[in-house]
Amino acid sequence: MHEQHPIVAQRFQDLHPPFQAQAAVIEANRCLNCFDAPCTAACPTHIDVPKFIKKIASGNLTGSAHAILDANVLGASCSRVCPVAVLCEGACVMHGYNEQPIEIGRLQRFAMDAFHARGGKLPRKSSSSQAGKVACIGAGPASLACAAELAQRGFSVTVFDRNLLPGGLNTYGVAEYKLPAHASLREIELIAELGVDMRYDTEIDAEMLEYLEREYDFLFLGVGLGATHTLAIPGGDHPGILDALAFIAAYKTAKITSVNGRVVVVGAGNTAIDAANAACRLGAEQVSIVYRRTAATMSAFAFEYEHAKQEGVHFLWQSLPVRVLADGGLLEFLQCVRVNDALEPVAGSEFDLACDLIIPAIGQSPLLELLDSARGVTLDRGRVVIDRKTGQTANPKYFAGGDCVNGGREVVDAVADGKRAALAMTSRLEAAHV
Repeated sequence: MHEQHPIVAQRFQDLHPPFQAQAAVIEANRCLNCFDAPCTAACPTHIDVPKFIKKIASGNLTGSAHAILDANVLGASCSRVCPVAVLCEGACVMHGYNEQPIEIGRLQRFAMDAFHARGGKLPRKSSSSQAGKVACIGAGPASLACAAELAQRGFSVTVFDRNLLPGGLNTYGVAEYKLPAHASLREIELIAELGVDMRYDTEIDAEMLEYLEREYDFLFLGVGLGATHTLAIPGGDHPGILDALAFIAAYKTAKITSVNGRVVVVGAGNTAIDAANAACRLGAEQVSIVYRRTAATMSAFAFEYEHAKQEGVHFLWQSLPVRVLADGGLLEFLQCVRVNDALEPVAGSEFDLACDLIIPAIGQSPLLELLDSARGVTLDRGRVVIDRKTGQTANPKYFAGGDCVNGGREVVDAVADGKRAALAMTSRLEAAHV
């Protein structure tokens, strides 16, 4: 089990502390157990929210966890990282009564933490082995959900990933104060215990894909996205620049335990916010986010923006980086220019922003080399095209889900994709072996 570094643990305490037992029961009893349950409809995995909350209220935490896991095998991770304010809690009927919504995310975490603390195991949905082999490429949430569903039903599943640890962005790319790496890995251990063959530190190339096509009935592409976009400006390749995902992975694995000086984050998405907040917690003297558009058009959620301001992050709107200035190996300034609403530079508005570390967070490119090797799989602007009802691609041997399909959405969306594909594979495999 990966252990959390003590300095990281100290500086990245829970953003939303877990419920104590009495408080959880009180909150659970606030739930109206709506018959039509708009919260369930708002969840991409359609967890039966009233059911699991009612079981918390009655003291049946095992039953509550099973109700969650029946819909979402990564229910523990999602309880921490889901943007509940815009999903289940955002749909809560309590808003209509001018009351605070039920804290569904924290209740879900309460049930799942209790489940893990008692050494709970994932239930099986078949007592016998089934004919059929599936390879899942990538060990992120989509592949893990696919693998778990298939393994629970008795099929043979192998998961391949290029990283040393499984979990994808859950392990490497989510802010530690939301989801510690050890919590992500604890959840994945239960999937491995179903008999899923986990193979890490394994690169998949065209030759390997051909082998997998011969050896497996179906392949699931859950490869996520590729490298983070670099700053395409003079000096943008300076070694003092570290992309946001690499920065987050470095402190989550304790390769970075402190940050000194002035940090500039370029971009205003949720990952940019996570990186900026992390830099603050790691001791940076000043952290600024530079964004070429306005606050109203930033892609980060509003609650993430408010949190960043509380952490001490400064925001520079309508500011476009144009050049990196350095003195040898040391960064000095990020040169910027003010732009108008049409992103046109404003004459005479250039300014130099002092910095010791620059962190671009301007999106990721698709894994085109790998995806192009998957023969017959159709791509649209770098994204895998699937049948939305089944997750199947134009090549019937391949299914896909997660960021390589949707371009980068939430963990819960990836889980929904993986489970949907697994159910479609199950029906095809069962029909083929009647």
